[in-house]
This record gives sequence, structure tokens and C-alpha cells, in this order.
Amino acid sequence: MKKLDYDFFHRDRLTVAKDLAGKIIARKMPDGKILRVRIAETEAYGGEEDKACHASKGRTPRTELLYGRAGIIYVYLCYGIHWLMNVITGDEGKPEGVLLRAGEGKLNGPAKLTKLIGVDKRFNGMSICGNEEIWIEDDGNRFDIVTAPRVGIDYAGEEWANKPWRFIVKK
Repeated sequence: MKKLDYDFFHRDRLTVAKDLAGKIIARKMPDGKILRVRIAETEAYGGEEDKACHASKGRTPRTELLYGRAGIIYVYLCYGIHWLMNVITGDEGKPEGVLLRAGEGKLNGPAKLTKLIGVDKRFNGMSICGNEEIWIEDDGNRFDIVTAPRVGIDYAGEEWANKPWRFIVKK
């Protein structure tokens, strides 16, 4: 298994989102066991022009990480109860990232995935590269990937809601 490094994430969000689908997120749990889950679905977000991206209204304390270094984890609270995990991609100063939208099996939502692997606000701002607590691996398996519109972003308007920026491992 090869851990993904900075160079993997230091690419365009659409490329990273497609390439992350099928990879494995690994988390060293508090008891020392390593939990591995195949990423089944991702979504790309990016640029202040993307009305579905948190950075669409510019830099704020909440979105500052989106403008940072590739490979940084961006975690936010959704609906006041669910922690969702993204990884920053691309060049510094350009806000973009990839949401880990689902895991293999019954992890058919971003909150189910983060809950299983124990990701919460404590991970916000950590690097996923060279981290001994959480990382993403490539086990060499390759999958067919299909695209679809992103989910739950009707507020962004039809143009942005219909972008085929969701990448799904084909079953």
C-alpha cells in the first residue's frame, strides 16, 4: 500500500476527486487498530465562482483552510450535527477541495463515513500527508468511475448543482 503524498493532492480538484474514488482512507483508532475504508464517492468543489463552494463568498475564518496547502484536511459541521471531511487540492491561494462523500458498503453519505472513522473538528487543519493518525492509501486496485451531479446543493443554482463533479466507483 502506498500512502498518497502532497504531489497527489497538489493537482486540480476534478483530477484529484476522480483519482480519490476507489482509494482507501486509513485511520489509526484510539485503541491502536487501523481501520481502512474504500472511498466509494467524492465531490469536487472549488473557486470563488463555484456557488456550492464555501469560498464562494470569499475568504472568511471558516474558509481560510480552503486557500491553503494541498493535502490539508478541511472539516466542517453540517446541519449542526454532522462532521464532513474534505481534503484541500491545487495551488495555495486558490480555494478548492474534495469532499469524501461515501465509503464502501453502507457508508452511503459523508457523515456516515466520518462517524465510522472518528473524524471531527479536531482533524480540521491537519495534513493528511505524512500523518500517522489518518491517511489515504493506494492499494493498486483500479475501478471504473462514473460522474453525476453533486448532492444537496440546490441553493447554488441549477448551473452549479448540475455540474458532473461527483465521482462514483461503479459497482
